[in-house]
Amino acid sequence: MIGKVEKYLLDKIQEGGTIHITLLDPEKVTPQSASKTAREVETCNTAAIMVGGSTLTSTSHLDDVVKAIKKAVKIPVILFPNNITGICRHADAIWFMSLLNSSDPYFIAGAQVWGAPLIKKFDLEVIPLGYIIVGESSAVSVVGRACPIPYNKPELAAAHALAAQYFGMRFVYLEAGSGAKQPPTNDMIKTVKEFVNVPLIVGGGIRTSHQVREAVDAGADIIVTGTVVEESGRVRDLIGELVDCAKLGGARDDSV
Repeated sequence: MIGKVEKYLLDKIQEGGTIHITLLDPEKVTPQSASKTAREVETCNTAAIMVGGSTLTSTSHLDDVVKAIKKAVKIPVILFPNNITGICRHADAIWFMSLLNSSDPYFIAGAQVWGAPLIKKFDLEVIPLGYIIVGESSAVSVVGRACPIPYNKPELAAAHALAAQYFGMRFVYLEAGSGAKQPPTNDMIKTVKEFVNVPLIVGGGIRTSHQVREAVDAGADIIVTGTVVEESGRVRDLIGELVDCAKLGGARDDSV
């Protein structure tokens, strides 16, 4: 059953083509800085804010960060958990994600089993997500014990994505990892998009408007950026530029 936040995302994609989501790592922000950044990116028309990271954080700090963001903005706050410690009652929704190319069953289904009762208790909206790590080794691949799919093997990424769709997952995420030197390649994005008909999320290593435009042209439905927010001293200008490029690319695709 599709919930309010998922419908919002789908409607945004339907209305304007590719959308942008900002990722905030609770390990790298305070509640005060998170609320400030959230307000800035909301004015730039980022569609939603994801909260999560590759390393562990205290649940109390996560609660404080999410509450601060929720108080500051009206756009949805979606949890992006790396483990059951990434679950928080104050968010609007949670990506219920399976790391499909992990070598550890815990990250494919184990953490999800342990987390499911807590998600139900908190009454969080659940959005099923097939999560695929690509490229070189990154923090998220180390933590999740993933076997990253090489950039030059797009057919393997497509096979994983198709399996996610057949499992009933309603979104697929190609992730190069926070701070990656290179985002998922255009060829990989295009190949995956040819295999699946669920929304495709692309993230990791995206820092410039040119990279956004290329990912959109290749078929990305959602662009996620996080590191550029952490590194930039001009969040509003930078995110505004990335959001505009995503919209322009999506609109151009629709006119072809």
